[in-house]
Amino acid sequence: MRFFSKITVICNCCFILSVVFWYIEMQKQKHGDGNLAIPLPWLENTLVILGYGAIIVNALFLILYFIFSSFKMKTAIPRWMIIFNIIIFCCQVYFHFIFK
Repeated sequence: MRFFSKITVICNCCFILSVVFWYIEMQKQKHGDGNLAIPLPWLENTLVILGYGAIIVNALFLILYFIFSSFKMKTAIPRWMIIFNIIIFCCQVYFHFIFK
């Protein structure tokens, strides 16, 4: 569970970066500039794929964590990581289903 929590945090950080890149791309399109946000498109594409898939990984992590905590199983996951994942999950739901 600890390893899965670390993967979830990495995917959530990629989600934050992909939203930043999306915002930069939208601002550049408004101004008519066609250049990419970063000059390495393969890196940006990888971050975007990990970022958009993070909602699935995050939902699975939170479901597993709540199942483990409901059965009083011991998980060695820091509390800040759980809070961070819950906050980012709310942002992901808003971004994917309400904002876009």
